Amino acid sequence: MCREKLKHFLETKPLYYKEINHERVHHAYDRLKSHIDHPETVHIVGTNGKGSTGRMIAYLAYTNTTHYPLPTKHLSVGHYSSPHILKFNERLWLDGEDASDAVLEEAHQKLFAILGKEMADALSYFEYTTLLAFVVFENCDLMVLEAGLGGEFDATNVCDKELSVITPIGIDHQAFLGESIEEIAATKIRSIQKQVLLAPQVYVEVFEVAKEIALEKGAVLRQAQEPTTMKAGTMFTELVEVAKVKGWGDYLIDNAMVALEALDILDIHYHINDLMGLELFGRFYALTENIRIDVGHNPLAAKAIEEALNEKVVLIYNSLDDKDYEEVLRILKPKVKRVEIIAIDSQRATTLTEIEKALETVGLPYTHFNNNIEDDENYLVFGSFYTVEAFLKSIGTSNSFEDK
Repeated sequence: MCREKLKHFLETKPLYYKEINHERVHHAYDRLKSHIDHPETVHIVGTNGKGSTGRMIAYLAYTNTTHYPLPTKHLSVGHYSSPHILKFNERLWLDGEDASDAVLEEAHQKLFAILGKEMADALSYFEYTTLLAFVVFENCDLMVLEAGLGGEFDATNVCDKELSVITPIGIDHQAFLGESIEEIAATKIRSIQKQVLLAPQVYVEVFEVAKEIALEKGAVLRQAQEPTTMKAGTMFTELVEVAKVKGWGDYLIDNAMVALEALDILDIHYHINDLMGLELFGRFYALTENIRIDVGHNPLAAKAIEEALNEKVVLIYNSLDDKDYEEVLRILKPKVKRVEIIAIDSQRATTLTEIEKALETVGLPYTHFNNNIEDDENYLVFGSFYTVEAFLKSIGTSNSFEDK
């Protein structure tokens, strides 16, 4: 039994180690796997759209009440994603809601007892919480796992999976994944096993890498429908209606189409209109009538958001120092009136001076955010999970573990 509660136990762990040990989490999983059950698993890998695609798969599977071949009760579904915005519980979504403190604590005590203190202490924050998700979701019918930075060497890649979904891959996290799009794609896609669904991609090189790796591994590779093909279908028409009500941009319709194809592969029935009840918090999310928040942080995400915006906005912005923030700002510029720089709490944050230099280079006027929101302006909060978190804190939203 661990004397420390989960919250305090995780606070002692680093998010990353300077020296990467790819074997550590595999050794821990080898110790754990005989003690838990293993649901059918979908692995979500990519650069953008992982969170929304994964949640759509999980939500529609959970809300399904006619799982073929016979009507049955709701499927029990878990969705593991990262990072969280305001509270750790967001990372583990179980049967329609964030896992409660009590569920998380019970799983922590079980996991710690199985691993032992030495092994549990040695795991990184992400490694331990990934294994925690396996314990929380062990009695589910379906587990949806979102990879972290990579794919092949990601902690989520330790278990077997029925289906890998590869969302759009772009240039990001080069220090971990490689400098070229081919290297980044290969690092992510080498995580595949049996079946692969490849979402429409920006870079044609991703298709070539996927074909090569699928052939090597003997995996069945399917390419999701391109948007131009989708528009002729009834499903697309239904999704457009949902998107109008939800205020989704086109990229969320694209992600939903991939989610539907994934469910078809898994032979899980769904009702598209059930998406009316899904809240994608932090994904082009309408916080109020004039404020949208989005946790995107790279050029690929910026392009999707720029296309989704119907009017010019005041951009509340900051960035981590490993992002191409100048390019992000350049992409968003056509839809931005001015930028308000918000301070964020991270050792990886870009200095305010560097953000200011980038804004001057791009030619965007800027000030510093002073917690003032004008009723006659439209706002977009964008740049990272940290940026959205800082904004939500500034308007009085707390950050803590929360009992349900």
